[in-house]
Amino acid sequence: MRKIGIYSVLLLLTAFFSSCGVGTALVTNHNQNATEVHLSGNNFKVIDQVSGSSEDSYVLAIGGMKKRQLYQNAYSAMMNKANLQNGSKAIINVITEEHISGFAPFFVRRTITVSAQVVEFTR
Repeated sequence: MRKIGIYSVLLLLTAFFSSCGVGTALVTNHNQNATEVHLSGNNFKVIDQVSGSSEDSYVLAIGGMKKRQLYQNAYSAMMNKANLQNGSKAIINVITEEHISGFAPFFVRRTITVSAQVVEFTR
């Protein structure tokens, strides 16, 4: 009987101290414009990897921004780091990652990270 009590306490402590996080990643084409680029030759080089993050917390499911606003903030932070003003540069391979952690519904932290590669066209 004592062993059952010890195992129950250990199981409860393990569940209490374990991480309660969920992560997802989404690879999509965020550039829905009509730009046509021919990559048949060696006319570009990858010059940088940029990312931007946005984080928000919710207490008892109240507060914070909507997921769309978090994404927009992270995307804006990434674009500011990309420095696309000089030369013929573009971002490619945009990846959106979302991580949700905490102890729902009491406290939840949502983090959205957007990352991409910056390419520069040489010809």
